[in-house]
Amino acid sequence: MSTAGQQKGADGGILFPDSPGEQKLYDTSILDTESAWGTHNAHDPGIIKTPGGYYIFSTDVRVGGAPVPGVMVRKSADLIRWEWVHYALPGIPQIAEEWARATNLWAPDVVRHNEKYRMYYSASSFGSRQSLIGLQTADSIEGPWTDEGAVIKTRDEDPLNAIDANVVCDAEGRMWMVYGSFFGGIHIVELDKESGKPLKEGFGQLLAVRDKTTEDGAVEGPYIVYNEQFRKYYLFVSYDSLFEDYNVRVARADSITGPYTDVHGRDMKDSTYMPQHETGVKILGGYRFGKDAGWIAPGHNSVLNDNGTYYMVHHARGGENKHWPYLHIRRILWTEEGWPVVSPERYAGEVEQDIPAGLIPGQWERLVHDPSAHGQVSPQLLKLQESGEMMGEHGIGVWSFDGRQTMTLSWNDPAEGKGQVEKVQLLPAWDWEEDRQVLVFTGLDDNGIAVWGKKTPEA
Repeated sequence: MSTAGQQKGADGGILFPDSPGEQKLYDTSILDTESAWGTHNAHDPGIIKTPGGYYIFSTDVRVGGAPVPGVMVRKSADLIRWEWVHYALPGIPQIAEEWARATNLWAPDVVRHNEKYRMYYSASSFGSRQSLIGLQTADSIEGPWTDEGAVIKTRDEDPLNAIDANVVCDAEGRMWMVYGSFFGGIHIVELDKESGKPLKEGFGQLLAVRDKTTEDGAVEGPYIVYNEQFRKYYLFVSYDSLFEDYNVRVARADSITGPYTDVHGRDMKDSTYMPQHETGVKILGGYRFGKDAGWIAPGHNSVLNDNGTYYMVHHARGGENKHWPYLHIRRILWTEEGWPVVSPERYAGEVEQDIPAGLIPGQWERLVHDPSAHGQVSPQLLKLQESGEMMGEHGIGVWSFDGRQTMTLSWNDPAEGKGQVEKVQLLPAWDWEEDRQVLVFTGLDDNGIAVWGKKTPEA
């Protein structure tokens, strides 16, 4: 777990994170200065923890110019402040250039095995099935890297494409690679641990697919995590349009090869269920709080399990200009039922802790990640009264608190003859929009829809 600064809040005695410092967005003065990029120009980030700190490898992108091919590398000591390292490779490997005609490299994933680092990268051109997942190895996380050739290649006439690799070991120690996109869906193949390449020929087993073959019907960026507490495998994927309504979905399984199902038991590889936007638990989409421009199309995440503390690592596009991608890291919390939910705020060093009940009443912004919503969602006002009553744009109801971290919001819904219940967890965080300490909540309602909240200053 990272060790960031903490300070006690003035009004409750709990530990809030220190200010992470100013993050200047849309800074045209650094367009050609890679060493100053920090979290800027990060896309499809894959994270790994090493003895020397945290490293992120990401897709070659560049605002204001053509990208330099070679895989971007950044490092951090605390998961908050990120320093540019270099490009991992001197350009596009020959085999990738010849096979995929790629002009940049996509979505790298780095793992460690037998004292060596393995970097799996994707080479393709947008909208093409002629793709390749290649392998590079190194003794050091910062290279130099040695080309080990192709892992999987696909042709234009194949039903899928070979991009977006994530390599993971199951609970028995077997090694697997999950990969794929809206061309044919998400597949998984078992790897030979010694070579890092597939044990058998072929494309493997299907895990998730949608019925459309357009960008708006995308399912891509797969990432699998095993949670020992719940003894489940969790498949994270990104849905929909990369520049408009990208969002992160999750499903889980008892076996790494599936089937992966959501809170309603819907199988992620069943493309016949309609409407398809209801499949998978949507835990992150575009949003805005207050008057801030917010974020558009967050997605293509990796997940860090840092000694039992989980983080989601993803990119998001600025609400003022969607062509500017930034690196985001968020705490993952887990519901009692074993589903991951993410913090409404980017990580600044916050830790889970018991919350004094007196901090909860007041005005809040409540935000719902409706799976049918496209683009950004905006918050609704919510008033939590000391009496336990609540009222807001969503309606009226009551709230309760377990005395530790979990709050239950019970909404009245006379039209339906029953109430809607949201069970959420409280977390002291840093408000990146308002540059202050803030109490937030995150959770799911009883229909499996993600709900966020952020406390606001009294008017």
